[in-house]
Amino acid sequence: MNILVIENELPAADKIVRLLKKIDRSITVVGVIETVEEAINRLREKPQPDLVLMDIQLDDGLCFEIFETINVDIPVIFTTAYDEYTLKAFKVNSVDYLLKPIGEQQLKLALDKFKKLYGDKDPFKRDFKQLLYEFRNQYKSRFLIKTGEKYRSIPAGEISHLHISERSVFLNDMPGKDYGVDYSLEQLQGMLDPRKFFRINRDCIVNIEAISLMYSFSASRLQLTLKNREKSDLFVVSRDKVAEFKKWVDK
Repeated sequence: MNILVIENELPAADKIVRLLKKIDRSITVVGVIETVEEAINRLREKPQPDLVLMDIQLDDGLCFEIFETINVDIPVIFTTAYDEYTLKAFKVNSVDYLLKPIGEQQLKLALDKFKKLYGDKDPFKRDFKQLLYEFRNQYKSRFLIKTGEKYRSIPAGEISHLHISERSVFLNDMPGKDYGVDYSLEQLQGMLDPRKFFRINRDCIVNIEAISLMYSFSASRLQLTLKNREKSDLFVVSRDKVAEFKKWVDK
């Protein structure tokens, strides 16, 4: 089993590596990473680890920025001194949530849980689990929106973009109207078909059908013009997403 450790405190990282080797000598620790930026770069590479042990507060921010920047399909065991992030952790690929100081038995139980969930060698069961996962994760085709005392159903194809403004999330339709929604941008990113929707930066997801123009904004970024929308900094593709965005547009 190949495990990646994302931990910014060296003594804690050393202890985790030592415990992993003690619990199961077949475990290979493929790296110890200290920052969000390093983690994003490593998780984009192949081959990917089987499991990630991830601290929440890293040197350059919270680990949830990793999930906001790239799609992470690898199971994660969170290892942290803070219990207030439990709910947020289980909205991503969390197998378990371990509070520091981490003990051998605590870590062993988490690894056993991972093996039960992901270590099935029976190809029929494995394929069935994959089909079940895909069935449960069908992309949303419409959103129910409340406006005053009335409700409206907006097909996903009629969404221009979704964005964050003053800590609230808004769905924006093709004609140019905005509606508040009760989902986070991270949740919406997982609900929408990635062939049609792309998260261009931390605050905005766009529909490919809504883009009318793309042009260089600086040496390393792109500015988008969306139909029925004025030019805005909201529609600037982040520097670290430009290459991925170009591939997505060119599919």
